[in-house]
Amino acid sequence: MARIAGVDLPRDKRVDVALTYIYGIGQTSARKVVDKAGIDPATRVKDLTEEEIGKITEIIDSDLRVEGDLRREITMNIKRLIEIGSYRGLRHRRGMPTRGQRTKTNARS
Repeated sequence: MARIAGVDLPRDKRVDVALTYIYGIGQTSARKVVDKAGIDPATRVKDLTEEEIGKITEIIDSDLRVEGDLRREITMNIKRLIEIGSYRGLRHRRGMPTRGQRTKTNARS
C-alpha cells in the first residue's frame, strides 16, 4: 500500500482516483499531479514503482497544501474572522450559515 502525505492509498484503485483520498486533493488536482509526474492515470496504485511514488510525493509536497497543513490553515482563517469581529466571524461563532443562505427554515444543523 502506497503512503503519500500520511495517507495509505487503496491498492486496487487507479492513481488519479486514489489521490483523491488525500484531504485537499480533488479530481482536478489529482489529474494535474499525475500529468506532471508523467504517469498514466489508468495505472493502478499497486503497479506504481518507488520512483513514481517519490515523484508524486515530491509534487504534492512542493505544490499543494494537504492534510494537516490545510486543516490548520482553514481553522486559522476562521479564528481570524472571529477575532476581528467580522460578520462572517459572528456567524461562525453562532454556528449559523456564513454565505447568505436563508435561516427561517432549513438551517437546523
